[in-house]
Formats: sequence, structure tokens, C-alpha cells
Amino acid sequence: MNPINNVFLFFSHQSPVCCRFRSMNRDGLPVNFTSNISMKPFSVFDGCEHYIEAILFDLTIQIINVFVGIPANVLVIAVLIHNRKEPSTSDIFLGCLAFMDAYFGVMTPLNLLNLYLWQSKQVWAAVKFSFGVKDTTAPLFLSCICLDRFVAVLFPIAFGQLKHFKYRLSLTILVLCLTFAYAAAKMVGGLPSFEKVFTGEILTTFAWMVVCNASILWALKKSHSSRKDEMHPMKKKAFKMVLSILCIVVFNYLPLVALFPFEDHYSPDVFRCYVQPAGFAFLNISSTIQPLVYLSRLEKVPFLSEACIKKLNSCFPAANSQNVSTQNTSA
Repeated sequence: MNPINNVFLFFSHQSPVCCRFRSMNRDGLPVNFTSNISMKPFSVFDGCEHYIEAILFDLTIQIINVFVGIPANVLVIAVLIHNRKEPSTSDIFLGCLAFMDAYFGVMTPLNLLNLYLWQSKQVWAAVKFSFGVKDTTAPLFLSCICLDRFVAVLFPIAFGQLKHFKYRLSLTILVLCLTFAYAAAKMVGGLPSFEKVFTGEILTTFAWMVVCNASILWALKKSHSSRKDEMHPMKKKAFKMVLSILCIVVFNYLPLVALFPFEDHYSPDVFRCYVQPAGFAFLNISSTIQPLVYLSRLEKVPFLSEACIKKLNSCFPAANSQNVSTQNTSA
């Protein structure tokens, strides 16, 4: 066999992506581990050895999260702490989202070490828990940010009455409880039709975020078109934030929304070996895209030199141009 194919088969056998989809027995091991241990080598993604393209795609995404996503999320947390004296109402949601994304990135090398060296059931369970955390925190916390902006723009009086930190803290605790309950159930495994829960969550949050952000953009555009002067800098900043969130929602969640509800229309092998890894790859890359988009929106990033800021803004030219126009309007 070609040596390159051997390398591909090695990654497909041991890919951490596969842990997300394997059912587990009472001992916490994949079902094929105990039944087939004397027949063939252990394979986390048994049956997909010859369908490796989507697996390698998701594995590449997770490696990007390790080298780019973790530092970016740590920087976001540092910026939020640095600006704690002048916080935004959405900072608690942004901070929790960045922390969970960094945690998900840290679990990738631990998963690889466990697959290649440790073979620990406890680490295996922790990896499955991290997949459950990633599946839930990103859509739920983004939905919270959209809700916060939606109320602020369309219902400013109610927003002023609900501006106290305790309301957002209560919502954060609720999201974390839902997240840990889902992740624990995913770690235990064996629940019937459990993946339907994730499909329903993605469909609901996607619909909410699209409608919410579209309403905000429409309201901001309408208020601007009714006047002849330039849009107020604060409204322009809100418009930029909502537009970036909408782009993240469409890019990271639309593939899941478009593919997962039609699971019954695919053959089991195609859905398990192609659709699931490819769909989750778009969700996984949000751990890198979300912090980079947030940092690109900042007029000044603490802890970074001007050269680094220019390089970061060059990756998001639209956001950079909006920053310049906002500064000119403020002047």
C-alpha cells in the first residue's frame, strides 16, 4: 500500500473527530472495542477507513484551533478583563464563549495524546464532554448576544430597565447548566436519538439569530435612511457588530442546518463518514473565527503592537474600513 495512504488511514483510525459519533458501552469504551478486540486493531471511526476526506478536513480545522484559536481566545479574555471598568452588556457572554472555545482547543492535543499513548477511559470521557460543550456553548451564547443587541436596538426603554448585570448573569448560569447537562449526556452515551437534540438546537438557534440580526440591521438602516446626516457612531458600531455576528452565523451554522435535518435521506455510511465530520468542521472553526472577528472590531487592542493590529485588520478589510469611518465620524 502507498505510504501516504497509510498515513491517511492512521489519522482516520485515530481522529479525535470520531469520538463525537461513536456509541459507548457501560465501561465507557466504543462498542467495537470489546467485541472485536481479538479480530482487528482498535479503530475509533470503524467503517470509515476508506472515506477519509471529511475526517482529515475536520482534523485540520481542529489543529488550526490549537495554534490560532487558543491564543486569540486568550487575548479576547485579556481584553475583556482590561476593559472591565467600561464593560459592554454583552461582555459576560463574550468572555464565557471565549473561555469555552479555548477549553475546546486545549482538549484537542490531549485527545491525540490519549489516542496514541495513554488509552485512558477517563480522558476519553473528558474528550466527549468537550465535544458536548462545543456543540452547545457557541450557538447558545451567540443567541444571548443577539438577544442583548435586539432588545437594545428595538426596545431601548426596556433595555434600560434590564441593564443590570444580574439579568445577564442569570442567563449565563442557565446556558451553562444546559451546556453541562447536554455534555454529560453526550459523555455517557447510549441515549436514543440523542443527535436529534443537537439538530433541534441548531435549527432553533439559527432561526432566532438570523431573524434577530436581520431585524436589528433593518432597524438601524431605517433610522439612518430617515435622516440626511451620517449614522451615529454608536449605531454604526452596533451595526458593525451585528453584521459580523450574522456572517459568523451563516458561515458556521448554515451547513449544519442545511445537512443534518435530512439525515434519513443519506445512507448511514455517507452521513457518518462525510456529512457529520464536514458539518461539525464548520462549527469547530468558529473557535478561531469568533475571537478574530471580535479583535478586528476593536479600534485599539491592548497588549498588541501596531504592526500586529494592522495584520489582523488586513484579514478583515470590511471591518477595518468601518473602523476608519467610525473614527472619522467621531472626530
